[in-house]
Order: sequence, then structure tokens, then C-alpha cells
Amino acid sequence: MPETHNDRRAFLLTVLAGGAGYLVWARSGPPPPYIPPRVRIAGFDTHGNPTGVTEVPTIQKSDAEWKRLLPLDSWWVTRRQDTELAFMGKYHNFEGDGLYRCICCGTALFDSRAKYASGTGWPAFTEPIARENIIEKPSATFGIAQTEVRCRVCDAHLGHVFDDGPPPAGLRYCINSVALSFAARI
Repeated sequence: MPETHNDRRAFLLTVLAGGAGYLVWARSGPPPPYIPPRVRIAGFDTHGNPTGVTEVPTIQKSDAEWKRLLPLDSWWVTRRQDTELAFMGKYHNFEGDGLYRCICCGTALFDSRAKYASGTGWPAFTEPIARENIIEKPSATFGIAQTEVRCRVCDAHLGHVFDDGPPPAGLRYCINSVALSFAARI
């Protein structure tokens, strides 16, 4: 009988230590990705007209700097790859005419003309304003293979792209509202 008591105690201590270790690991966030010092992006004026492709410096800040600069919900989504709750974001039903820019750096990401009502609870776009301005990369959350969408200039997590969108391309860029700022077309 005493061995069973010690076995139980060892098991419980192992579970507690493992849980504590996991919490520390989860709170530390993902390792920082390699970000080149400069990238080429497409620029757009206040009417949404292209102004050409230019080379710009990437924006690299510490986690503490981003946390100071961003609203907490935007920080969790853009810097920690979180997701806002469906149907709660300010842009999921928004119908303004203009450009959606990165909340972190202001890079033009999507034009309202590519936005559509997907019924999913997040803003959905058929395409980015310019392929140069985003990065698409494979990701897996809970073992589900997805394609993550990030800002090319500051590496902010924006959302994901899925292949269940409308024709002709059949793509749905499912983007978190808190990762975006809206600039009305002038």
C-alpha cells in the first residue's frame, strides 16, 4: 500500500510540473521569425490607386514595444496569433468604401471592393490589394492545416486564407477586425 501512495504522489507531481511547464511555454509565445531588413511592397494613394512598388524597411519592435503601442486585443491577435470572437469584430458587417490597412504599421492590405459577406463572422475578402503586401505561410492550429496571412512589413498575424470563397479565384481571406484599420476612400 505505501508504494501506491508514493506512485500517486509522483504521478500528481509530474502532472503539475508538466502543466506548469506548458503554461510557461505557452505564455512565452512563438519564437520570433526571421524578418528581412527591407521588403518590396505596393503603395496606394487615398483613392486606392496604385502608386508603384517600392522598397521599404521592415518594422521590428520588441514584444514590450508592440504591447505599449497596440490595444490589447490587437496585440493578442497580431503578435500572438490569437483570433477574435466571430461576429464581434467592428468590420465583419462594415460596408464603408476604402482601404483596410495593417493596425500595426499602416500597410495597405485589402480594398473594400474585394470585401464580401461570407457569413463566417469575420471580414472576408476575395483577394489582397497587392500580393506584395502580404505573406501567406502554412500553419497548423490544433493539428488543422491552414494558410496564415501576415503583413509583409511588420509580420503581424492578420488571419487565414481558405479555398471556399466565391468565383473566380475561390479564395476567402478571413481577417481579424482588430488587425485592421480602415481608411475611407477620398
